[in-house]
Amino acid sequence: MIRLIASDIDGTLLPYGEHTIPDEVFEEIHRLERKGILFCPASGRQYTSLRRLFTPVADRVPFLCENGAEVYGPGSPGPVLGKTVMERERALALCRDIVDAPGLEVLISGADISYLCPKGDAIAPLVRDFVGNNTVLLSTPEDVPEDIIKVSAYCPEGNPSEVLAELGPKWGQVFQATVAGEVWLDFTLADKGMGLTQLCAALGIGLDEVMAFGDNFNDESMLSIAGQPWIMADAAPALREHFPNHCKRVVDVLRTL
Repeated sequence: MIRLIASDIDGTLLPYGEHTIPDEVFEEIHRLERKGILFCPASGRQYTSLRRLFTPVADRVPFLCENGAEVYGPGSPGPVLGKTVMERERALALCRDIVDAPGLEVLISGADISYLCPKGDAIAPLVRDFVGNNTVLLSTPEDVPEDIIKVSAYCPEGNPSEVLAELGPKWGQVFQATVAGEVWLDFTLADKGMGLTQLCAALGIGLDEVMAFGDNFNDESMLSIAGQPWIMADAAPALREHFPNHCKRVVDVLRTL
């Protein structure tokens, strides 16, 4: 029996380039709630961004944020059910490597703020206006005034896999490093699988009672532990081979429950 649905957002529930959740998704979330099935957005986005995206149901669903580094229960705001903090000096050293790399920008995630040290004009409006994050501009990463839970490299040329090949040998053994979209490479101590485990423990739901949806490698840990994993039909071939359930639209699968 399915009791929880955890879905990635960008590239999964929301096609890349779109920024509004269709009404039919909210209709399904309400319908499933009446059947005792809870929906949980599971994303690399921050809490405020996800709440704005899911405004019609924001007080009624839990949120798995920052690729599992922070988990919130339902509410306004919801209680923090899990938080995984990066070791500060190592996180700052990673930030400096990203800042020093030509063509890359760094995004440093606090609990609900994206800290940027922009070298160009593109990243701030992208994170603030398109993604909808609370955003603060800093001179250096060392100026971040709180715990760091995620460090991201913005790859405007659309080559996060190539950047992972460059940064991975040094940082892949220290942090979880995952391609998180067409232009993002994320580093955390957590992953979506860890966040989902924390959420299920808090809610008293078994992992075998979870249906999960994803499209990229930062979803793999979540899909691997969910009782019923689904991968998007246009995901990377390696992921499609690993997970046999494929779909073109999440909402079509939700309607079958």
